Amino acid sequence: MQRSSILTLGIGFALVVLQGVGLAQGVPGIIDEPPGGLRTGPPVLSPPAQTSINFKGKKVIVKYSAPSRRKRVIFGGLEPYGKVWRAGANDATSIHTDADLDLNGLSVPRGDYTLFVWLDPTQWLLIVNKQTGQTGLEYDARQDLGRVPMEMSKPPKTIERYRMDLKRLSDTEGQLELAWENTVASVRFHLK
Repeated sequence: MQRSSILTLGIGFALVVLQGVGLAQGVPGIIDEPPGGLRTGPPVLSPPAQTSINFKGKKVIVKYSAPSRRKRVIFGGLEPYGKVWRAGANDATSIHTDADLDLNGLSVPRGDYTLFVWLDPTQWLLIVNKQTGQTGLEYDARQDLGRVPMEMSKPPKTIERYRMDLKRLSDTEGQLELAWENTVASVRFHLK
């Protein structure tokens, strides 16, 4: 094989490798690169997310899907007031606690639950539901463990992607916060 043919093959191989790297780094046509290979399907509009906190070896974990606003009116629009919202997208938002909790006056024994929110223009209610494993559209009020009012506030600027955060306030006290669009809703809890 002549030297010019080897050089051409080498350059061609390098271009293929560089194109592959470019695709994996977000060049149009490829969405993400999950473990195990390139993703070539449609974009994930509401990716899975989670937040957790640890109190002396006892964990509280919330798993949810995080949709984006995408120039839509969310609360009072896409999600109308006066109804139950799944607190995210896709499957029902889940919470697991290794400890018994007092959630703003509601006793939540350790275990697994789902979270929903009663939407209201001025006062949201966090709903702890005993049913687990369902989609976010399957809500059975008969399975409610209880409902608690949330503290309402506004963020300094519009929040594009929905998020939930568990924050530590002390060695035995925390706060669950939901934030999206122009609303921040939170509820305090403490370990029993």
